[in-house]
Amino acid sequence: MLEFQKVSVIGLGYIGLPTAALIASRGIQVHGVDTNEHVVRTVASGTIHISEPDLDGLVSKVVSSGALTTSTRPQPADVFMIAVPTPVNADNRPDLSMVRAAVDSITDVLEPGNLVILESTSPIGTTEGVATQIVERRPDLHVGANGHGARSPNGNGHANGHGPDETANATINVAYCPERVLPGRILTELINNDRCIGGVTPACTRRAQRFYKSFVRGACVPTTARAAELVKLTENAFRDTNIAFANELSMVCDRFGINVWEVIDLANRHPRVNVLRPGPGVGGHCIAVDPWFIIDSAPDLTRLMRTSREVNNNKTQQVIERAEALIEERPYADVACCGLAFKANIDDLRESPAMEVARHLAAKYGSRIKVVEPNLRRPLTELTELGVEFMDIDTALRRCEIAVLLVDHDEFKMVPLADRRHLDVLDTRGVWQDLPARA
Repeated sequence: MLEFQKVSVIGLGYIGLPTAALIASRGIQVHGVDTNEHVVRTVASGTIHISEPDLDGLVSKVVSSGALTTSTRPQPADVFMIAVPTPVNADNRPDLSMVRAAVDSITDVLEPGNLVILESTSPIGTTEGVATQIVERRPDLHVGANGHGARSPNGNGHANGHGPDETANATINVAYCPERVLPGRILTELINNDRCIGGVTPACTRRAQRFYKSFVRGACVPTTARAAELVKLTENAFRDTNIAFANELSMVCDRFGINVWEVIDLANRHPRVNVLRPGPGVGGHCIAVDPWFIIDSAPDLTRLMRTSREVNNNKTQQVIERAEALIEERPYADVACCGLAFKANIDDLRESPAMEVARHLAAKYGSRIKVVEPNLRRPLTELTELGVEFMDIDTALRRCEIAVLLVDHDEFKMVPLADRRHLDVLDTRGVWQDLPARA
């Protein structure tokens, strides 16, 4: 008999839906839960509300087979996976309200022996808080051999006691396992990437490992809940800091009239140097957000991370100022904002600096701004209400005299020089380097 026969995935977004579909394809019954009724209806019909290669076919298959069902309320299951957003608020403090709401939603249907896994990117100590929240709502349950989900006195996040089998009696298991996938390759990376898995107790870790090994080919590496939480934050804070160096370098090059792309290409010829590519800022729900979780936990120890966040945010403002200067030079020219997503070849607008630039220019210049975003299914109302027209790249090249290239989509890389020679270009991605570019 299978140890994990039914899984409930709370949150059917960019991570939850692919995860639910993948697990369902392994012969496990999956129930997807989301508070957005439109999302629930869309997935229940066998279609998807996000753009991700191969996901539409997989969802259609598992829904039609009955392996994946959806609703707005959790149902009893063996495993509960929480994959809801964890944004920061206006003060850059972590907002865990959706995690707490997700935990509240499952407490009434939890049963002894259940496994609860948090996948949402979270500050250090969040998983222990989930365990505490559960036992406060359900005093008939306990987490771990010592009968609670709090941090152990030795500070390692594991219980000190060695009690009976923790899946017996009224015990549940709580663990943390962060996703670490690349949009555009989510299904492949969910299967093949290594995972770090940290339980509130060692037994929680082992049980979560067994679950992930049922659908993950990569290594499932055990650790503590706190270490696993910090691992995910570390990965993205590291990236943010390295991007900040590239963005800061691009601003130095701009001041001295030096081509930043050439500087980086030449510097990277050094065998131990690998400078990343600059851009209009940093976007996405991970790199632009996660460093704040560490900063908030230890503000006195994270000066470099805070500075990196400030550099990357300031780069977006610098791009806006340079775009405005270019537009003011040609007061009657139409402007093509090329790209809105936070990175190439996806439709994800979360924390996108490209979107911020386009929104600002649209508010100031109205109908002069044209937007090209080949990965969106429909124009954005918040921009069209400002007079912005959405169009394909060929139309934009014919009608516009200025181009602000914000995302390095493949469609833009394929535009030949002859079709854009007439443009005055602000290239924030180094895509059109064969023209005199403003980096």
